[in-house]
Amino acid sequence: MALYVYAIVATSHPLTIEDMTGVGSEPAPVRALESGPIRAVVSDISEEIRPKRRDLLIHQDVQERLMGSGPLLPLQFGYTAPDESTVRQVLLRDADRYLADLERLKGCAEYHVRATVAEDELLRQILRESPEAHELNERMRAGDPDPQLPLALGQIVATQVRERQDALAAGLIDALLPFAREHNVRQASGDDFLNFSLLVAEDRKKEFLTAQAELARQLDDQAAVAFRLSGPLPPYSFVR
Repeated sequence: MALYVYAIVATSHPLTIEDMTGVGSEPAPVRALESGPIRAVVSDISEEIRPKRRDLLIHQDVQERLMGSGPLLPLQFGYTAPDESTVRQVLLRDADRYLADLERLKGCAEYHVRATVAEDELLRQILRESPEAHELNERMRAGDPDPQLPLALGQIVATQVRERQDALAAGLIDALLPFAREHNVRQASGDDFLNFSLLVAEDRKKEFLTAQAELARQLDDQAAVAFRLSGPLPPYSFVR
Protein backbone atom coordinates (compact mmCIF):
# COMPACT_ATOMS: atom_id res chain seq x y z
CA MET A 1 0.00 0.00 0.00
CA ALA A 2 1.15 3.54 -0.74
CA LEU A 3 2.39 5.68 2.09
CA TYR A 4 2.26 9.36 2.89
CA VAL A 5 5.52 10.46 4.52
CA TYR A 6 5.47 13.31 7.05
CA ALA A 7 8.95 13.44 8.50
CA ILE A 8 12.15 11.62 9.39
CA VAL A 9 13.29 11.25 13.00
CA ALA A 10 15.84 9.24 14.96
CA THR A 11 14.75 6.00 16.63
CA SER A 12 15.33 7.74 19.97
CA HIS A 13 12.53 10.23 19.22
CA PRO A 14 9.58 9.72 21.63
CA LEU A 15 7.07 10.14 18.74
CA THR A 16 3.87 10.69 20.83
CA ILE A 17 1.71 10.13 17.75
CA GLU A 18 -0.36 7.18 19.00
CA ASP A 19 -3.66 9.09 18.87
CA MET A 20 -3.12 10.72 15.47
CA THR A 21 -4.71 9.81 12.14
CA GLY A 22 -3.35 10.92 8.81
CA VAL A 23 -4.30 12.55 5.56
CA GLY A 24 -6.80 11.29 3.00
CA SER A 25 -10.53 10.61 2.83
CA GLU A 26 -10.06 7.39 4.84
CA PRO A 27 -7.52 8.46 7.48
CA ALA A 28 -5.18 5.74 8.70
CA PRO A 29 -3.19 5.82 11.94
CA VAL A 30 0.05 7.77 11.87
CA ARG A 31 2.90 5.37 12.56
CA ALA A 32 6.65 4.94 12.26
CA LEU A 33 8.73 2.80 9.93
CA GLU A 34 12.15 1.98 11.37
CA SER A 35 15.36 1.26 9.50
CA GLY A 36 18.50 1.12 11.61
CA PRO A 37 18.86 4.37 13.60
CA ILE A 38 16.21 6.23 11.57
CA ARG A 39 12.42 6.29 11.45
CA ALA A 40 10.03 7.66 8.87
CA VAL A 41 6.68 8.89 10.19
CA VAL A 42 3.99 7.75 7.76
CA SER A 43 0.35 6.81 7.26
CA ASP A 44 -1.28 4.53 4.71
CA ILE A 45 -3.13 6.14 1.80
CA SER A 46 -5.31 4.76 -0.98
CA GLU A 47 -5.63 7.86 -3.16
CA GLU A 48 -3.70 10.79 -4.55
CA ILE A 49 -3.32 13.43 -1.85
CA ARG A 50 -4.17 16.96 -2.92
CA PRO A 51 -3.64 20.15 -0.91
CA LYS A 52 -7.06 20.36 0.72
CA ARG A 53 -7.39 22.42 3.89
CA ARG A 54 -8.07 19.41 6.12
CA ASP A 55 -5.03 17.50 4.88
CA LEU A 56 -2.76 20.55 5.05
CA LEU A 57 -3.76 21.02 8.69
CA ILE A 58 -3.18 17.35 9.50
CA HIS A 59 0.24 17.46 7.86
CA GLN A 60 1.17 20.49 9.96
CA ASP A 61 -0.29 18.99 13.15
CA VAL A 62 1.90 15.91 12.79
CA GLN A 63 4.99 18.06 12.26
CA GLU A 64 4.25 20.21 15.28
CA ARG A 65 3.56 17.20 17.50
CA LEU A 66 6.89 15.68 16.50
CA MET A 67 8.75 18.98 16.89
CA GLY A 68 7.49 19.26 20.46
CA SER A 69 9.30 16.07 21.43
CA GLY A 70 12.60 16.26 19.56
CA PRO A 71 14.41 17.10 16.32
CA LEU A 72 12.86 16.15 13.01
CA LEU A 73 13.38 16.50 9.30
CA PRO A 74 9.96 17.69 8.07
CA LEU A 75 8.94 16.84 4.52
CA GLN A 76 6.94 19.26 2.43
CA PHE A 77 3.26 18.50 1.94
CA GLY A 78 2.52 15.83 -0.65
CA TYR A 79 5.48 13.46 -0.34
CA THR A 80 4.41 9.86 -0.97
CA ALA A 81 6.10 6.49 -1.47
CA PRO A 82 4.75 3.38 -3.25
CA ASP A 83 5.38 0.99 -0.37
CA GLU A 84 7.24 0.32 2.90
CA SER A 85 10.19 -1.28 1.15
CA THR A 86 10.94 1.89 -0.79
CA VAL A 87 10.88 3.99 2.37
CA ARG A 88 13.17 1.60 4.24
CA GLN A 89 15.65 1.57 1.37
CA VAL A 90 15.86 5.36 1.37
CA LEU A 91 16.31 5.44 5.15
CA LEU A 92 19.07 2.86 5.02
CA ARG A 93 20.87 4.51 2.11
CA ASP A 94 20.91 8.01 3.58
CA ALA A 95 20.99 7.23 7.30
CA ASP A 96 24.30 9.01 7.98
CA ARG A 97 23.13 12.21 6.27
CA TYR A 98 19.81 12.15 8.08
CA LEU A 99 21.50 11.66 11.45
CA ALA A 100 23.88 14.54 10.76
CA ASP A 101 20.99 16.82 9.80
CA LEU A 102 19.00 15.84 12.88
CA GLU A 103 21.99 16.70 15.06
CA ARG A 104 22.39 20.04 13.25
CA LEU A 105 18.73 20.94 13.79
CA LYS A 106 18.53 19.69 17.38
CA GLY A 107 16.97 22.25 19.69
CA CYS A 108 16.14 24.65 16.84
CA ALA A 109 13.02 25.98 15.19
CA GLU A 110 12.37 27.99 12.06
CA TYR A 111 11.10 31.55 12.12
CA HIS A 112 9.85 33.14 8.92
CA VAL A 113 10.03 36.91 8.47
CA ARG A 114 8.25 38.95 5.82
CA ALA A 115 8.19 42.74 5.64
CA THR A 116 6.39 45.40 3.64
CA VAL A 117 6.66 49.17 3.59
CA ALA A 118 3.74 51.56 3.11
CA GLU A 119 3.97 52.83 -0.48
CA ASP A 120 2.49 56.24 0.31
CA GLU A 121 4.99 56.88 3.08
CA LEU A 122 7.88 55.69 0.92
CA LEU A 123 6.80 58.00 -1.90
CA ARG A 124 6.59 60.94 0.50
CA GLN A 125 10.10 60.19 1.74
CA ILE A 126 11.46 60.09 -1.80
CA LEU A 127 9.79 63.35 -2.80
CA ARG A 128 11.08 64.95 0.40
CA GLU A 129 14.64 63.62 0.33
CA SER A 130 15.50 63.32 -3.39
CA PRO A 131 16.25 66.75 -4.92
CA GLU A 132 15.61 65.46 -8.45
CA ALA A 133 12.28 63.88 -7.57
CA HIS A 134 11.22 66.94 -5.58
CA GLU A 135 12.03 69.30 -8.45
CA LEU A 136 10.17 67.25 -11.05
CA ASN A 137 7.16 66.88 -8.78
CA GLU A 138 7.03 70.62 -8.12
CA ARG A 139 7.20 71.38 -11.83
CA MET A 140 4.30 69.02 -12.50
CA ARG A 141 2.25 70.55 -9.67
CA ALA A 142 2.94 74.01 -11.10
CA GLY A 143 1.46 72.93 -14.44
CA ASP A 144 4.63 72.39 -16.51
CA PRO A 145 3.32 70.81 -19.75
CA ASP A 146 6.52 68.89 -20.57
CA PRO A 147 5.25 65.36 -21.42
CA GLN A 148 8.57 63.82 -20.29
CA LEU A 149 8.14 64.90 -16.68
CA PRO A 150 5.88 62.03 -15.51
CA LEU A 151 8.15 59.44 -17.14
CA ALA A 152 11.29 60.95 -15.65
CA LEU A 153 9.72 61.19 -12.20
CA GLY A 154 8.43 57.62 -12.44
CA GLN A 155 11.89 56.30 -13.30
CA ILE A 156 13.50 58.14 -10.39
CA VAL A 157 10.84 56.94 -7.95
CA ALA A 158 11.08 53.31 -9.14
CA THR A 159 14.87 53.35 -8.75
CA GLN A 160 14.66 54.95 -5.31
CA VAL A 161 12.03 52.45 -4.16
CA ARG A 162 14.23 49.49 -5.13
CA GLU A 163 17.31 51.01 -3.51
CA ARG A 164 15.52 51.88 -0.28
CA GLN A 165 13.82 48.50 -0.04
CA ASP A 166 17.12 46.71 -0.67
CA ALA A 167 18.79 48.81 2.03
CA LEU A 168 15.97 48.11 4.49
CA ALA A 169 16.11 44.38 3.74
CA ALA A 170 19.88 44.24 4.20
CA GLY A 171 19.63 46.14 7.48
CA LEU A 172 16.92 43.86 8.84
CA ILE A 173 18.80 40.72 7.89
CA ASP A 174 22.01 42.01 9.49
CA ALA A 175 20.12 42.93 12.67
CA LEU A 176 18.52 39.51 13.10
CA LEU A 177 21.29 37.20 11.88
CA PRO A 178 23.25 37.23 15.17
CA PHE A 179 20.39 35.26 16.74
CA ALA A 180 20.31 32.54 14.06
CA ARG A 181 22.45 29.49 13.43
CA GLU A 182 21.51 29.55 9.75
CA HIS A 183 19.36 31.64 7.46
CA ASN A 184 17.72 31.36 4.07
CA VAL A 185 16.79 34.44 1.99
CA ARG A 186 14.12 34.02 -0.68
CA GLN A 187 12.89 36.22 -3.49
CA ALA A 188 10.23 38.53 -2.07
CA SER A 189 6.92 38.72 -3.92
CA GLY A 190 3.81 40.89 -3.98
CA ASP A 191 4.13 43.91 -1.71
CA ASP A 192 6.91 42.33 0.36
CA PHE A 193 10.46 43.57 0.13
CA LEU A 194 11.81 40.92 2.50
CA ASN A 195 11.21 37.19 2.76
CA PHE A 196 13.62 35.11 4.78
CA SER A 197 13.84 32.32 7.32
CA LEU A 198 16.07 31.90 10.35
CA LEU A 199 17.04 28.78 12.25
CA VAL A 200 16.95 29.81 15.90
CA ALA A 201 18.13 27.68 18.82
CA GLU A 202 15.86 27.43 21.83
CA ASP A 203 18.39 29.19 24.06
CA ARG A 204 18.34 32.26 21.73
CA LYS A 205 14.57 32.29 21.20
CA LYS A 206 13.76 34.91 23.84
CA GLU A 207 16.54 37.24 22.69
CA PHE A 208 15.49 36.86 19.08
CA LEU A 209 11.81 37.58 19.70
CA THR A 210 12.65 40.59 21.86
CA ALA A 211 15.02 42.01 19.24
CA GLN A 212 12.55 41.38 16.42
CA ALA A 213 9.69 43.06 18.30
CA GLU A 214 11.81 46.12 19.12
CA LEU A 215 13.06 46.34 15.55
CA ALA A 216 9.51 46.08 14.22
CA ARG A 217 8.35 48.86 16.58
CA GLN A 218 11.18 51.20 15.58
CA LEU A 219 10.71 50.67 11.87
CA ASP A 220 6.95 51.06 12.06
CA ASP A 221 7.49 54.43 13.71
CA GLN A 222 10.34 55.59 11.46
CA ALA A 223 9.76 54.04 8.05
CA ALA A 224 6.23 52.58 8.05
CA VAL A 225 7.62 49.04 7.79
CA ALA A 226 5.26 46.22 8.78
CA PHE A 227 6.64 42.84 9.91
CA ARG A 228 4.95 39.47 9.66
CA LEU A 229 6.63 36.86 11.85
CA SER A 230 5.70 33.18 11.76
CA GLY A 231 7.09 30.64 14.19
CA PRO A 232 8.26 28.61 15.85
CA LEU A 233 7.86 26.26 12.87
CA PRO A 234 9.32 22.90 11.89
CA PRO A 235 12.60 23.63 10.07
CA TYR A 236 11.33 23.09 6.52
CA SER A 237 13.78 25.60 5.02
CA PHE A 238 16.82 23.95 6.53
CA VAL A 239 16.38 20.31 5.51
CA ARG A 240 19.13 19.52 3.02
